[in-house]
Amino acid sequence: MSDQRPGERAARRGETTVGEVAHRSRESVLARAGRLRRALVPIIQSAAAAGIAWVIATKLIGHQQPFFAPIAAVLSLGVALGQRLRRSFELVVGVALGVLVAELLIGVIGRGAWQIALVVFLAMCTAVLAGGGPVLVNQGAASAILIVALVPASAAATSPAPTARFVDALVGGTVGLLVNALLLPINPIVLARRAANGVLDNLAAVLEEIAAVLTDRDAGRAMETLRRARQVEGPVGELRDAVGAGSEIARIAPVRWRTRGHLMQYVYAVDHLDHAVRNVRVLARRAVVAIQQNEPVDPGLPVAIRRLAEATRTLRNELARGADTRATQRGLVDAVELATASVGTGFSGNVMVAQIRSAAHDLMRAAGLEADEVDEAFGRRQPPESAESADQPE
Repeated sequence: MSDQRPGERAARRGETTVGEVAHRSRESVLARAGRLRRALVPIIQSAAAAGIAWVIATKLIGHQQPFFAPIAAVLSLGVALGQRLRRSFELVVGVALGVLVAELLIGVIGRGAWQIALVVFLAMCTAVLAGGGPVLVNQGAASAILIVALVPASAAATSPAPTARFVDALVGGTVGLLVNALLLPINPIVLARRAANGVLDNLAAVLEEIAAVLTDRDAGRAMETLRRARQVEGPVGELRDAVGAGSEIARIAPVRWRTRGHLMQYVYAVDHLDHAVRNVRVLARRAVVAIQQNEPVDPGLPVAIRRLAEATRTLRNELARGADTRATQRGLVDAVELATASVGTGFSGNVMVAQIRSAAHDLMRAAGLEADEVDEAFGRRQPPESAESADQPE
């Protein structure tokens, strides 16, 4: 029996709880500081764009209260950092169109419930006729609502021209896009590397889990591994977006032109990483079947899968440095040779060997090799089963 009294034990539990809360609080503060550090450049860009847009609208154009100029500048930067340049342009045009429609009508029909409804309807119709997508249409409606709801009638009546705020919106949007291109533009390599690291880290972790469940014959853990394999598709989509945004920045920002060579490694790798993820998902599914049906698995197969995971992490590091991928290639060849030595131990085992070869082929392509170079490295003339054919409904 413990010598501690109930009060002492309660006090110790209280101290433990307080310590855990303090530890979590420190972790939360550090995580938030990290997010702020990563967001600092976009924040500086937005602040600078808002100030520059205000100065241009007031000092150069002569508008007294050009509040739509800094608004449009910040909005355009918010989209430009994570979306396509076309969507950024659509947002700027949408804001300007909404402002123009509202300005032209507010002095004629006044303001009220039906007036807001009519202005929103006309602003959205104008945006659709202009050929815009959802961003342009929605921003047109939002800008029109702001004009009708917030701009006093007296201000609207004394405005120097019905197109004044339309011009402010165009000025702000243009300034935002120029700031994104010229003032501290986001490094495209940072965008691509962060997203690619997420894909490759997750892929390597799933491969290691597959090897572990095949060794332990743990059906429940195998199902969890399959679930994790399916979730890697999300990071692949994020990688596509990051590479697309990075490519646009590298194209329009002169200070980022030198990153285009390194960025092309990621551009070339995206589709092949997508195929590798699909093949690994099928590999995880076949591991589940092998365990559930108690099929034999050659002991060398988990070794091959672990070697494939190691090569995946090597690819992550070599892409991040923009380095030669020879170490990745050697690791993938090793994985294929180890897997091929396991052929003949059962149907599921042979299927997993084929998926290892296919995933290794995709990762070789992601490392920058052409298809015939991969075939030569693997000692075969016929290409392996593609991800599309291997990825049958589960």
